[in-house]
Amino acid sequence: MHSPHPTPPSAPSPAASARTGALFAVLSLVLLILVAISWAPLLSADESLADPLHRWAVAEPGLTEVNRVLSDWVWDPWTMRLLIAAAAVWLWVLRERLLAVWIVATSALGTAMQQGLKAAVGRERPQWPDPVDSAHYAAYPSGHAMTATVTCGLLLWLLRRHGASGALWWTCAAVAVVSVAGVGFTRLYLGVHWPSDVVGGWLLGACVVALSIAGYTRLHLSRRL
Repeated sequence: MHSPHPTPPSAPSPAASARTGALFAVLSLVLLILVAISWAPLLSADESLADPLHRWAVAEPGLTEVNRVLSDWVWDPWTMRLLIAAAAVWLWVLRERLLAVWIVATSALGTAMQQGLKAAVGRERPQWPDPVDSAHYAAYPSGHAMTATVTCGLLLWLLRRHGASGALWWTCAAVAVVSVAGVGFTRLYLGVHWPSDVVGGWLLGACVVALSIAGYTRLHLSRRL
């Protein structure tokens, strides 16, 4: 007889997480190189996707305002960092202090990585004659997309480690997917990023999460021996 609520997938081994992280690292590196050398097919694809989205945003000011609220408040990087801080406090209360420090350090590493890459690549954001929003710093990678990916990935990992299952697990997983995909869409819709900026943020965020999980799991297993 089947359970009405499927259980969450089992926790990945350190080796599996490391392989996943390595795959995302390779994909991130390839995209970074293509962005850095201004590969013409990539730039063309970016423009072909960005232009109709911008025209849509200009034509629908009400929907544009909704996207601005989602981008600047609901899925803002500082909102994501506050969620990590709340999770760290919860872990600290549970006396899982190494894990609390670990997730804060992972989040901080993600922020440092994105800012370093922005400065190194120096990619200009889209320029529109009739902009609907503005943003600071360079374009690549999207800080919103990367921070949401790191935060949601870490929180799902914590939930799995602490036995979340059934409806709770799948609801949280759905919220995480909608948040990561949604924040990427808002940045494109508002015309402040190229599509490859968002994809780069997703790939780098997934890489950071996978390698962080691999590192902590290996450390935790070694401490138990």
